[in-house]
Amino acid sequence: MPVSRSLPAPGSGLPERADRLIPGLATAAVALAVAFLVHRLVPVLPAMTLAVVLGVLAANLPAAGVWTAGRARPGLDFAGKHLMRGGIILLGLKVSIMDVLGLGWLALVLIAGVVAASFGGTYLISRLFRLPPVTALLVATGFSICGASAIGAMAAVRRIRHVDTVLPVALVTLCGTLAIGVLPLFVHPLQLSAPAFGAWTGASVHDVGQVVATAQTAGTAALGIAVVVKLTRVLLLAPVAAIAGAQMRLAARNGAGGGDGTGGSGGAGDTRAKLPPVVPLFVLGFMAMVGLRSTDWLGAGWLEAGAALQDILLGAALFGLGSAVRIRTLLLTGGQALLAALASWLLIALLGLAAALLITA
Repeated sequence: MPVSRSLPAPGSGLPERADRLIPGLATAAVALAVAFLVHRLVPVLPAMTLAVVLGVLAANLPAAGVWTAGRARPGLDFAGKHLMRGGIILLGLKVSIMDVLGLGWLALVLIAGVVAASFGGTYLISRLFRLPPVTALLVATGFSICGASAIGAMAAVRRIRHVDTVLPVALVTLCGTLAIGVLPLFVHPLQLSAPAFGAWTGASVHDVGQVVATAQTAGTAALGIAVVVKLTRVLLLAPVAAIAGAQMRLAARNGAGGGDGTGGSGGAGDTRAKLPPVVPLFVLGFMAMVGLRSTDWLGAGWLEAGAALQDILLGAALFGLGSAVRIRTLLLTGGQALLAALASWLLIALLGLAAALLITA
């Protein structure tokens, strides 16, 4: 036997799939370290937003683009799909039912109303701008609930292709980042108190990190209510995912598509095998973490560790999603999507402002 055949292949001892994932996961880890470092130096820039931006840069710089589109792609796709689900589960550790109930029934009704109106309005706006149903659904979910995390959850529930999540994530990140700079400019013209501004931020800004970055400009009073209002929106991820799963399951049982080009089955003989779960396991995991957080059994150290791990998983996932964004393609095909996103951002800002004024009246 030739000597060359007796030598171990690179990565021997690892499953073939794991061997293919290592380059992309290592790339995401390096990018995430850079994002955390920049966030530490400039706290106003959320680490999760930086992770997306670094991913977009990596995809569009010549040498890095070849790497992210080639050998690193399997690992980056794995991060964008599977690590995202792990991050969503751990996101539940930030939500306490007691904190949510402490807002009062009027605030809860208003927040639920904002989410429902934002979801429906954003979906309608997206369809008016002729975005595909899949894109409209994901944009509506991300804008109305909790940004890229909600997009990842909805994509998993509706079995939407990973590539179809790229544009919605880019749009929700862009508009959420825009809010960091724009919303504080209206505090004095609108004569908003710190609690009112915090409630507005929590009710209208997309990602948790972006909410913190925006609300902290008005002090701790604004930040406190902003986080609770935002996490109340996050809690609605579970029922929205359950409704989407039930609708797709019903459509699959009837042998029809899911209505968004993502679901459905073939003939009646294979419908039962393809029925999706009403609530995916990772959504159940999210609810389990909410319940655990609400018991106050976990000490501060465990909660901090969970938050740190969640940031790592979501950051790696967002870098993976950002690394699939090609600016040239986005400019050529995403003009209508950008206009739809800006119109939806304005709608949610107005809805959130009205709810915030009523909550803090």
